[in-house]
Amino acid sequence: MSATTASRPGRKIVLWRHGQTSWNLERRFQGSTDIELTETGVAQARRAARLLASLKPDAIVASDLKRAAATAAELAAVTGLAVAHDAALRETYAGEWQGLTHEEIVAKYGEQYAAWKRGEPVRRGGGELETEVADRAAPVVLRHAAGLRENGTLVVVSHGGTIRTTIGRLLGLEAAAWESLGGLSNCCWSVLGEGARGWRLLEHNAGTLPEPVLGDDD
Repeated sequence: MSATTASRPGRKIVLWRHGQTSWNLERRFQGSTDIELTETGVAQARRAARLLASLKPDAIVASDLKRAAATAAELAAVTGLAVAHDAALRETYAGEWQGLTHEEIVAKYGEQYAAWKRGEPVRRGGGELETEVADRAAPVVLRHAAGLRENGTLVVVSHGGTIRTTIGRLLGLEAAAWESLGGLSNCCWSVLGEGARGWRLLEHNAGTLPEPVLGDDD
């Protein structure tokens, strides 16, 4: 399914990363490990939810992992919307990398890590390829976007790696270029909007409400 056929022009997708976890603080690779939010993470989600609620979202879909589900619940609480949970929005499964710190990964899997950073297709720790993550996550996002009203807004609550690969896929970027999008901070979000030529990246790693683009590039 292409982005242009998934929904009508004017619709927006807000891709929101979960709040802080203890493994984030320890710089441990979480992957599909089900780690809960810290108290700070819950507070981050509540603050961000108040901001995102002002966008008047029409639907919320989230990863079923605890850190994403709890983040989504804060937006549900202030909007009254139900949350659809989908395992296809989970973070990348990274096999033997999961639970290791950044330093441990570099020490044990240095060549694999360097190849991944170069944009090469790598099964980190014997896990998923980034393209496989996009294969499972992007169709879920497009399916929920297709159900929006005209000019409606979908909030997708997921994980940094999954969000980056999904954005790359929806923008039509080559997989080797997805790393150039950069990461998302805890409880920050990116916004995609539909234009005449498909999805456009309007905001990336934002923590405040999007501002309209005024000027020649509008």
